[in-house]
Amino acid sequence: MTDLPGRIGILTGGGDCPGLNAVLRAVTKDAIFNGIEVVGIEDGFLGLIENRARPLGYQDVSDILTVGGTILGTSNRADPRRFEVGRDADGQPIFEDVTARALAHASERGLEALVVIGGDGTLACARPFFEHGLNCIGVPKTIDNDIYGTEISFGFLTAVQVATEALDRVHTTADSHGRVMVVEVMGRNAGWIALHAGIAGGADVILIPEIPFDIDRVCEKIERRRRRGKRSTVICVAEGARSRGGVRVVRERDAGSPDPVKLGGIAAWVAERVEERAGVQARHVVLGHVQRGGTPVAGDRVLATQFGDRAIELIKAGERNRMVALQQGRVTHIDISEPAGRQRTVPPDHPLIAAARSVYTSFGDE
Repeated sequence: MTDLPGRIGILTGGGDCPGLNAVLRAVTKDAIFNGIEVVGIEDGFLGLIENRARPLGYQDVSDILTVGGTILGTSNRADPRRFEVGRDADGQPIFEDVTARALAHASERGLEALVVIGGDGTLACARPFFEHGLNCIGVPKTIDNDIYGTEISFGFLTAVQVATEALDRVHTTADSHGRVMVVEVMGRNAGWIALHAGIAGGADVILIPEIPFDIDRVCEKIERRRRRGKRSTVICVAEGARSRGGVRVVRERDAGSPDPVKLGGIAAWVAERVEERAGVQARHVVLGHVQRGGTPVAGDRVLATQFGDRAIELIKAGERNRMVALQQGRVTHIDISEPAGRQRTVPPDHPLIAAARSVYTSFGDE
């Protein structure tokens, strides 16, 4: 029988996400019942860099299953390998590798394993820790659903529900005014949210990064609907979508961030072109961080609990440096390094795309 660790750490990194607290709850309760102390690292890897953490007890994780966000806090700018320590005379960030400092703090606190809950960037930050001997167990988290190696990550279902409800609402205002409504959803380079919400919300056009669109085809779809007596058209567009031969619309660039390119603005671009070429009123809505917040839906609570349970079971079994994953409908695990540098995007031949086309949803490509 494998000896159980006496103390483990747990952190939530990257963007906030519905279901994070459900994972914290599952890991902490299971660990405590098995005599393992749990230390909550505050604000992701920033807590290890700055030596900020606190013990997690049973009461700390009670009644948090339905709470959005994370009780530990999070940061998407704290990569120990490239940590901003100041600015130069020109205002440009100065980076240093502070991995040794973070490792020293983990050692001081007696951590024998670390549960890392986050997306591809957060999981990549764990590499120097397990390379230096600290066992790291990853739990995939992102509303974008783009982590390689798992069919789904918790947070995605809630984001889809929020986006679907928004599409439901814009249908009525679009019909009332005879307008085109363009709803921009998150997803970075993957179109999973737009695809699922677009189908569930009855969008007439779905634009995703994996299928570059032709704005003239979009306008033709609007005109065909008008000829059939349809007063309005609803378009669901992923933030990373782009026109054929075009580039992604970038909202801003942040040199101090590990992910410096901030997407956003494609909905406004589409609405403007539709007004110009189709001669109809068009309005756009950007859902933004609304998709990240609030109470997780039941599916995310269940999945997060399953992932948390498997994470602590891997530690108890003596498994090292694994990431929990869902494959073929079953919770399993893979090497934590496997998702690094890869993204799970929507295959152009995905069955959901075929299903959407079968009900005459356009992807702007034909």
